[in-house]
Amino acid sequence: MVFAGATSLLRLSLLVVITITANLGISLAPAQDQINEVHIAPRAEMSPPEVLANQLSSGIDSHTEPIRKQVDLVLVPVTITDPMDRIVMGLDSGNFRLYDGKQQQEIRHFSTEDAPVSLGILLDVSSSMKNKIERAREAVVEFLRAANQQDEFFMITFADRPQLLRDFTDAGEDAPLQGLLAAPKGRTSLLDAIYLGFAQMRQAKYQRRALLVISDGGDNHSRYSEGEIRSLAKEANVAIYAIGIFDRFSPTQEELLGPSLLAELSQVSGGRSYTVDNPNELPAIAQRVGMALRNQYVLAYRPEKSAHDGKWHAIRIRLRLPKGLPPLHVFAKSGYYAASR
Repeated sequence: MVFAGATSLLRLSLLVVITITANLGISLAPAQDQINEVHIAPRAEMSPPEVLANQLSSGIDSHTEPIRKQVDLVLVPVTITDPMDRIVMGLDSGNFRLYDGKQQQEIRHFSTEDAPVSLGILLDVSSSMKNKIERAREAVVEFLRAANQQDEFFMITFADRPQLLRDFTDAGEDAPLQGLLAAPKGRTSLLDAIYLGFAQMRQAKYQRRALLVISDGGDNHSRYSEGEIRSLAKEANVAIYAIGIFDRFSPTQEELLGPSLLAELSQVSGGRSYTVDNPNELPAIAQRVGMALRNQYVLAYRPEKSAHDGKWHAIRIRLRLPKGLPPLHVFAKSGYYAASR
């Protein structure tokens, strides 16, 4: 859909502001190119983390019911990119159409402010990361460098099992990350680590929440299944940003399936998935993720029909743009589970 009679000023205001110079040859899902920002001129319940960690280490299988949310106000962070995967800013609320199921909703609150985020960093320290861990550590540093000083973050490392390395801490604090210096060893409990990340987010103080997952392969040592974690990704209100480091010639079936697993989990949660085959690209991609979090639209609405049915409610976002603009990509969560009465 387009605005009739859009002015040439709007068409000409698609200006590119290069935030990071890169021609990395990076494979992304779903687009790839430079790390740029485009501006369009606007018109005038889970187990507590410590319990879960003990369960995972002791072999107790503890699965939970879906998270049910009171839906007085639904918050939807949205990232917009152009065909060259450059971040698009400068839209206003009139450019968005938001649907809860088939019902269009009134956008009650609209913001582009760089609001604080609760962040979780999940780093693969399994044996296959031995030749990549230094660049992965640099990626963590770059990600935190791009953070808002008011952000809070925690860190989980995972090999044979996930470990909460660091509880929520202000991103602005210059505390050392000693646990990252350990030598990589063991197998890959990726799905368990994501579950622990969701559980840890129960303690978050901000409404905007995201996980950054850095891993070099598919899961081969988790107690939780792909289906269970996929369901939690739909329910948890936490965007997953994944950086997958995969060899061109993967020696195992898990590594072959790794990119699609991370891409699916990221997509359903409203995040992004990036795939690289050169560890040297990790820091730049982590910085790219940080920039995406810093440049989001936040839409909020109250469902017109009170939703306390305990069911899944799909969210769709459509753009209403001036003529002459290229098609833009929308990244947002796909829905939420409503609370039961």
